Amino acid sequence: MAYIVGDPCVKCKYTDCVAVCPVECFYEGKNLLVIHPDECIDCGACEPECPTTAIFEESALPDQWKPYVDINAVLSGAKPPEDADTEGWPEHLVDAVKSPEFEVWPVIAETKDPLPDADDHAEAENKIGDVDPRGGA
Repeated sequence: MAYIVGDPCVKCKYTDCVAVCPVECFYEGKNLLVIHPDECIDCGACEPECPTTAIFEESALPDQWKPYVDINAVLSGAKPPEDADTEGWPEHLVDAVKSPEFEVWPVIAETKDPLPDADDHAEAENKIGDVDPRGGA
């Protein structure tokens, strides 16, 4: 069972988790990181490193963040968008991943500074509507 990046990462994008990942299974978007579920070896090294408590073993992911299971899979390239369960996704994200222009996010293998307002957004809830579908820094 893979680890999943959930809602607390949105608009923060701390990368402490990336530094300890032995298999480079994190992928970077503009305002969120995701984990490729087939590349994750379930070591759990990343979970305690996350300052916003955004990383969960899939079986322990809070129910309100279940859409992030397929968000992580699609944005990391583990699952084709047409096979994803998009229930609970914001419409802009569904449209983006089903667009011919959609590109899987790039791997992130080294730490970077968090987003400039990360501390201001760290405690915010229900940020799924703010997920930017674009990959990269």
